[in-house]
Formats: sequence, C-alpha cells, structure tokens
Amino acid sequence: MKHLHLQLNGFLQGVGFRPFVYRLASQYQQKGWVANTSSGISLHIQGAPDLQQKFLAELKVNLPPFAQIKSLTSKSLPLKNFPQFTIKASQFDGQASLFVLPDIATCPECVAELFDPTSRYYQYPLISCCQCGPRYSIMRQQPYDRARTTMADYSLCAACQQDFSSPENRRFHAQTIACSDCGPALQWIDAQGRELATKDIALASCIEQLQAGKIVAVKGIGGYQLLVNAQDEVAVARLRRKKMRPAKPFALLVTDLAMVQSLCELNKQEQQALQSAMAPIVLLKKHANISQYQAVAPNSHLLAVMLPSSGLQHLIMQAFGQPLIATSANRAGEPICIADQQALATLAGIADYYLMHGRVIQRALDDSIVRVIANKPRVLRRARGYTPLPIALSVGSNTLALGAHLKSSWALSYQGYVLLSQYLGDLHSLASQEHFKQSLIDAQDFYAVSAKQLIHDQHPDYFTSHYAAQSDLPNMAVQHHHAHAFSCMAEHQLKPPVLAITWDGTGLGEDYRSWGGESFLIQAKSIQRFAHIKPLLLVGGDKANQEPRRVAIAILYQLLGEQWQAEVRHLSCVQTFTANELQLLAMALENKLNTPQSSSMGRLFDAVASLLNLCQMNGYEGQAASCLEAVASLSSTTEIYACPFISGQSPIIIDWQEMFQQILADLPVLSAALIAAKFHNTLADIILRIAQQAGEKLVVLSGGCFQNATLTEKVHQVLEGAGFQVYSHEQVPSNDAGLALGQLYYAHCYNNE
Repeated sequence: MKHLHLQLNGFLQGVGFRPFVYRLASQYQQKGWVANTSSGISLHIQGAPDLQQKFLAELKVNLPPFAQIKSLTSKSLPLKNFPQFTIKASQFDGQASLFVLPDIATCPECVAELFDPTSRYYQYPLISCCQCGPRYSIMRQQPYDRARTTMADYSLCAACQQDFSSPENRRFHAQTIACSDCGPALQWIDAQGRELATKDIALASCIEQLQAGKIVAVKGIGGYQLLVNAQDEVAVARLRRKKMRPAKPFALLVTDLAMVQSLCELNKQEQQALQSAMAPIVLLKKHANISQYQAVAPNSHLLAVMLPSSGLQHLIMQAFGQPLIATSANRAGEPICIADQQALATLAGIADYYLMHGRVIQRALDDSIVRVIANKPRVLRRARGYTPLPIALSVGSNTLALGAHLKSSWALSYQGYVLLSQYLGDLHSLASQEHFKQSLIDAQDFYAVSAKQLIHDQHPDYFTSHYAAQSDLPNMAVQHHHAHAFSCMAEHQLKPPVLAITWDGTGLGEDYRSWGGESFLIQAKSIQRFAHIKPLLLVGGDKANQEPRRVAIAILYQLLGEQWQAEVRHLSCVQTFTANELQLLAMALENKLNTPQSSSMGRLFDAVASLLNLCQMNGYEGQAASCLEAVASLSSTTEIYACPFISGQSPIIIDWQEMFQQILADLPVLSAALIAAKFHNTLADIILRIAQQAGEKLVVLSGGCFQNATLTEKVHQVLEGAGFQVYSHEQVPSNDAGLALGQLYYAHCYNNE
C-alpha cells in the first residue's frame, strides 16, 4: 500500500473534477479524500501502487471537459487509516487560485433536459450542471463552492440533494444545481416595478410582449439585456431612439445554426466559435439577398449573431422562433445593469417590461465579440466566456496596468500570469469610472493580491492617468502605440527585435501630437519610430474624429490649396456643409485655427469613406471604416494606388497625397467598390514596402484598424508571400482593450519590472 498527497493547480474547480476523481478512486480502489482549496485541489490517495499508477495516468489524460492541470506535485506520506474515499469540505490555504473558470454556455445534455417533458428540469430557465452554467459571474470568493456563490441563498430540495450526492449523476457536486422547486424563479415586472406574474406565465408574458413590439429587459448571465423583435422596424427604431444609438449595429440572438445559415455565410471556424462554450457574438457576412434586417445593422455587410447561451435564452428563442435583438441593457456610455433595482432605475423610459429572477449577478460581464479573420477567430471584445482566463506571461508580479480611456480593460501580473479584466467600456461617464474602480477592488479582493506598481497611458487627460496620479503607488507611463505593439508581442510570447505596425484612430505620440499610422522597429533596448503617415489636419480638433467629412475637406485643402472649394464643390463631402460653414472651415484651414495635425490611419479611412459618400458623420466609433470595408469586400481587384515614401530621413514618411489625387480622378469613372478595394490594396502594399525597407522578418500588427478583415487578410497575404512571419491578435483585442497587456510587457522588457 502507498499513500500519496497530490497538490494540483489549474482549471479544476467548477468542472466536475472532484466527482471525476471520486469515480476514478472507486475504479482503482483508492481510499483517501479530495478537496477544493483556495489555490487549487488537494488530493490524498492510498492503495496498491500498480492501481495508483493507473489512477494517475488516467487522471492526466481523461479529464472532464474544460478541466486543465497546470501543475501537479506529489509526495509520499505515511499510511493512514482511510475508511473510504470522500469529497471533503473546501480548505483555505491562504493563496487564491489564478485559474477561475468563466461562465460556460448551456451544455447539450442540459438543453435536451430543458425540452424533455419527462425531465425534472423541464423548462427550468436556470438549468445547469458540472459541465455548464455561470461561474465567474456568480462567485463571491474562492474556492468555488455554493456557499461562496450567489446561489448560497437557495437550499437544495430533496431531489436536487439526491442528484448532488449521487456519484453517477452529471450533477454530482454541481454547485449551481437548482430546479423549479428550490431554485430562483422567473418574475414578470412592469415598468413601475410591480410583479405581474411568475414562472411559466412570466415567460409566456415575455413572448407575448416581444411579439407586440415591446422592449423587454431580461436578466442574463453577466447582466441585463434588452430584447426586441428584430423584424419589427418600428420597435427597432424605438429602441434606437431610447438608447440614443442611431446607427451602431445591434446583435441578433437566433434559435439555431439553421437560422444562422439562412441569414449569413458560415464557415467552419465561425460555426465552431458560435457553438463554443464561450458562446460569443460572432460577426458574420450576411447573404446578399437578406434585406429585412437593415434596421438592425444599417449599411453593413455584417450581422452580429449569437446562439442561446443559457436555459432562459433557449426557452425564449424556442417560443419566439424568430431573431431577436439582444443588446446590453444600459444607458449610452454607462455600464451594463446587473442588479434588479439598478435596472428598474437606470432603464426607466427604455424598457417596457422586465423578466427577472432571484439569482444575484456578482459582477458585470458583457457579451464577448469574435470575428474570424485570416482563418482564425479573433476576440474583438473579451468578456463573458473568456474572462477571467489568465494569460501565461512572465512579467513579475503585482503590477497593475490601467489600459486606455476607450474600450477600457486593465491587466494585473501575478505568479507568471496576467489577469486581463473583462471589457469595461469607455471611461467618459462618472458611472463608467466608478465601475472601473470597483472592478479593481473586486479583483484584488477575489484573488487576494495587491498592486505594487501602476502603469498607464501617457495621455495626461485620460481617467486612468488621473487615477494613477492620485495613487500612492509608484507609476510609469507608456506611449499608446508602443503598448499596442507589445500587446501583440505578449500574446504570442515574442521578444525583440520585431517590426510593429500599429494603425488606429488616435493615441498621444511622444511629440504630444495625435499619432495613429505608426511603424516601429523594436530592439532589445530601444524603439525607433521607423515610419508614419504624413500628418493631416483635423479641422475642429476632436470634431474631426466624429465627422469624416471634415477630414476629407482638410485633405482637399492640403491637395488643392485655397482653390479647393472652386474645384470640388460638386463632391458630397463639400455639399453637406452650408455656405457659412464652408467659409468658416476655409478660414480655419488658411489660418491654422484649431487644426491640430495627426498621423492617424483611422482618419485616412474616414476621408476615403467621405469622398465616396459612404459616411459623412460617424454615428459610432469606426462607422466610416466599417462602411468602407463593406464596399471594398465587393471587389476582387488587385490594383493599387501610388503612394510614395519620403525617405532619406528618419522616420520614413508615407505621403498619401498622390494616392488621394488618383482617388479624386477615379471618383467620376470608377465604382465605390473598386476605389475602396484599391485603397485597401494600397495599404497592404505600404506595409510590405515598410517591412522590406526595415529588413526585420518578424512583423506584428496591432491597433483598431486590424479589426478590418479585408485589410488584415491582405496584409497577411502580401507579407507571408514575401517570406515574413506575421503575427496579429487572436485572444486579446487589437483595439484599445488590449493595451493593458502591452503596457505590462513593455514595462517588463524595458524597466526590468
């Protein structure tokens, strides 16, 4: 006989690991016990050594779904008198685990039970088991046990207790187990907060009001969602008006893959992303003949689609049978609602009704967004289903990177890993700033770790910069585009030297001007700004970021001088202004009044979209670029525009003037699709020429511009065809939500952090 004590770390809590070990111990005649600890799993096995080795072999290769062993230590101990093998109460060893599971979409077995009239869980909206259900969104503390989740208030009925206690049952030690007799129940609430119905009648009332065109706030996994009939254009317009969201596409919640395929093109990778346990929103190219969802995604070639990820969503979609808009329940610029009273107050005047239940949401998690680009799924928004999965990166411990001002997300280094927060939104509003601060308090309490150093963007007016300045902790600033580059490097575990292409809308440069079309040669001890686009004028400063027509006007002025109005009066971008407005714009340009310079690639996208009359005013960030990509995808041309470099100095300047002269010449004779495609081809060619001149074979792509599938795929194609190794973002967003990871890695590489 031999007694072994195993200490295991990894994704082992909330996946049915202890029940799996229990059954394994029975199979191989081992006595002892297993328990969750704050840092992982503690396991004692005592039995015949040959059977013990078989136990250990199977432990490593036949793990439950989602379980991963990251480390395993073993030591022999004196024999003990274990009467049997048991699952013991959780132990507190003072060290929190980094390996916490995200929320897991409803598994196929639970879906089958949900619609099986003979099942005890028939039509129970909060159905779950060891293989699925909420995890991070309901955990108050570690280790993962019911008493430390928001299910603690619900005692198990006799039938659920039997399932929980039966080793052969899929719900053996499932911490979220509940049924219609003992678990949270649905409540149907009107706009005044009055309960009108419960359980099945509440669900039926929800379906009835959705069919009537009403806006229903439904309590989801990581927060409330607003649901609306996607085919009811009046209801959709009403939702847009109430949410102050005039143009930004909404996501569609659909019943099944067949419905997805009726709306969109779907390849294997996209299907896998939709059906994954993370259950993200996936951006898909809609069929050319689909016209009835224009109000959902105006002027877009994409639809944002998701499948049901909870029992409640499955029940709603099975009953409703048609696509529903499912969007975060919040006011513009504020966090998603998670508490019932918060939802009633915040959504007053937006939601007509509320479908609630009693399970408390501990922390807000928006839906994640994925897009397949260059044959790989790319996370564009990292939240439910992905957070809080840690990222392996050895950058020291206890450093907190605060990220950016837009698409906020922070990162905390700890024990050879990085904890990257969920998407927290833009930090313009006080509510969002408070949400950001609370998320930091929550995480440091949950993981029992305290930050010892802060890193932030060098922009002095960002909320994160103010937060760092007000802290007593030592802090350092990292340039915006350096952080973009290092974010991609960190994700792929790359070290200098590399060539980094960082293209986005804006970020404060080292010269305190707006940057955004940058190329860097990153060496072991230095970063060289190797190339950038020729600065253009932003007429009206920040107004130019919202109005592509202003960027187009400035480019026309830079091309044509003071005669620009006489020569291009016929262009749509000019005609959108009144005569008085044009006079003021001309004065501003001629006298350089409020016309800061920017090397932003995002603004070049805006200018082309405006010249093609695709978008003159951005209704949401990136709208013009999205419209331009949609049109470019309609052409397969390989033609490019001339775009010379001004070299002989450092950095190289990418002179866009000749390209725009050719675009102006093409406007009367070529289609918008052909011009847009030539523009994208030219950008890929620019990057190829930069890489050839830099002479560095390792190239990383980062920044919001690389959310554009057409651009990213063309860049991969031309660079890889020329023998370069190309890396772009996959698990970490290329937009500003990935900046915090890059800030950490930069500090590690250049400050021995």
